[in-house]
Order: sequence, then structure tokens, then C-alpha cells
Amino acid sequence: MNQENNKITLMLMAGIAAMLMLFISILLIFIFMQRKKLQYKMNLQALQNAQKNQLIAAAVRSEEMEKLRIAEQLHDEVGAILGASSLHFYGINLDHCDETSKEMYAKSKSLLDEGISKIRGISHNLHSNILQELGLKEAIGHFCGKIGQSSLINISLDLQDKHGTKATPNDISIYRVVQELLHNITKHAKANLIHIRSATVSHHLIFTITHNGNGLTQNQFEELRYIKNGLGLKNIQNRMILLKACLKFSQHADRYLIELKIPV
Repeated sequence: MNQENNKITLMLMAGIAAMLMLFISILLIFIFMQRKKLQYKMNLQALQNAQKNQLIAAAVRSEEMEKLRIAEQLHDEVGAILGASSLHFYGINLDHCDETSKEMYAKSKSLLDEGISKIRGISHNLHSNILQELGLKEAIGHFCGKIGQSSLINISLDLQDKHGTKATPNDISIYRVVQELLHNITKHAKANLIHIRSATVSHHLIFTITHNGNGLTQNQFEELRYIKNGLGLKNIQNRMILLKACLKFSQHADRYLIELKIPV
């Protein structure tokens, strides 16, 4: 009787052990399949991100080439025409003109000179020659110098000396982001005091732009960048994706702060 009970007990234990083994096997297979599924999703997401980054990179390269083309046309064609026009214009003899005509001449001359200057400025902004020749620090300094020529805007710089003198693709993207941010600050924020600083902290290149205008908070930036007309902010966002960088907007007392953080 005891032997039969022992046999039954052993059979039950063997059955339970077999069921446990079966359960554990099913559980391991389930976990393995879930991991494979998760890995597949991660690989698919990585592939989609890579394709997205390639498309953005192609769009940015295309944009840079188009800017270069427009800059060269403005300089070589429009600039040449305006320059020739000014030579003819300056050759006009005013000896037999009345005062009204002389005033109109002076006003036209002033507008023509201003037009030539603006065309030259736009061409230089679109072209990245200074960036290619002198590097990021000098290019930003040159651009800020042109903006700060007006007595209405005071721009101060504290840029580190580590910026290379030979521009990299990242430097071009950083330069364009800084350009666009400064354009928005002067146009929309109406700031007249701007300070730009750069530093390398914990393997990150950090640009901070402080101004006294009517700036943005982070929430406002997040809303504006998805607006149909927010082309400048979308261009910034595309370059931020390529740089794997982040952009933060904040307010401190009577100043607004923009922080551009790029891994290096």
C-alpha cells in the first residue's frame, strides 16, 4: 500500500514537474518572442530615424546650395547691374537742374546706395565664405558686427577660442541656427541688448544668447515651431536634429535666455 502511495506521489510530482517545465518553456518562449518583437521595433525605429535624418541632411545640403546659388547671383548679376547703374547715375550733370531735381537726385542716389549695400549684405549672409575661411567664431563675430552697425542694437560676444578655423558641416548648421535666432530676436523680440557666449562643458558645446527683448518661453517655442508660417523655426529644428542638439528658451528677471547645447 505504501509502495503504491509512493508511486502515486512520484507520478504526481513528476507530472507537476513536467507541467512546471512546460510552463517555464512557454514563458521563456513568450519572453524570447517579445524581446525579438521589441528588437524588431527598435531596429525599425532606428531605420526610420536614420532615413529621416538622411532626408533632413539632404534638405539642409540642398538649402545651403540654393543659398550659395542665390548669393552668387545677387553678387554677380544684381550687384553688377546696380553697380553699373550707379556709375551712370553719378555721371548725371546737375548744373542745369533746379533745386527740386537736385533733391530728387540726392534722394535717388541715397536709395541706390542703400540698395547696393543691402544686396551686398544679403549676399554675404547667404554665402558661407567667411565661415569656410576663418571658422565659426570669426563668422559669428562678422555677422554680429553687421547687425550691430546700427546704434539701435548692442551685441557683445564672449566666444571661446576652441572653435576651429576650418569649418565643419556641424559648424555650418550652428552658424545658420545662430543666424536665424539673431534674426528672430532683432525682428520679433525687438531687443537692443544681446549677449552671445560659448563654452564647452561636459562634452557639450553650449551657446547662450541673452537679450532684453520680448522673448519666448519653451512652451511658446514648442507651439510656434509647428505653425505653418514658422519656416525659420522649422529650419532651426531640422538643423537641431542633425546636430543631435537641444534648444531651451527661458526667462530670467528682465532677460530672456536661449541655450543651444550640442554634443561634441
